[in-house]
Amino acid sequence: MQITAELVKKLREETGAGVMDSKRALQEAGGDFAKAKDILHQQGLDRAEKRTSRVAAQGVIEAYIHGGGRVATLVELNCETDFVARTPEFKQLAHDLAMQVAAMRPKYVREEEYPEGSETPKSEDVLLLQPFIKDQAVTVGDLVKGYMAKTGENIVVRRFVRFELGEESR
Repeated sequence: MQITAELVKKLREETGAGVMDSKRALQEAGGDFAKAKDILHQQGLDRAEKRTSRVAAQGVIEAYIHGGGRVATLVELNCETDFVARTPEFKQLAHDLAMQVAAMRPKYVREEEYPEGSETPKSEDVLLLQPFIKDQAVTVGDLVKGYMAKTGENIVVRRFVRFELGEESR
């Protein structure tokens, strides 16, 4: 199958990948668009894993209030540069994470925070292991990695707090 400029453009628009990466993925997939998307997705996740050691000291603190003021959350989401922190996509991710915390009541951000010596972490207790409320097919951790792949930066959910009227906060 011939790789056309229109096909490369369509793949770029749907994935956010560069021209040459899109073209290579299409060539590797033999022109199969869906397979090329999967290839780019996997490459993005692989690159995201390599970024986790980089310092993420910029970001935003997102507040979300739900239920007529009965539930509120604050989420600190960090990235490497102020440029990325100011993008609408990054702000939307922070908002979605704050909504996730309000709805799903996680106790910890990541598995490593689970108390030592206790049972295996339950996915409902760990934010990054929870299914994302807007798309149950993806975990919150995979959602964050997807944004890492799009931005090219390390993105870290640093911490969160959830308040509900009549409950003790953690």
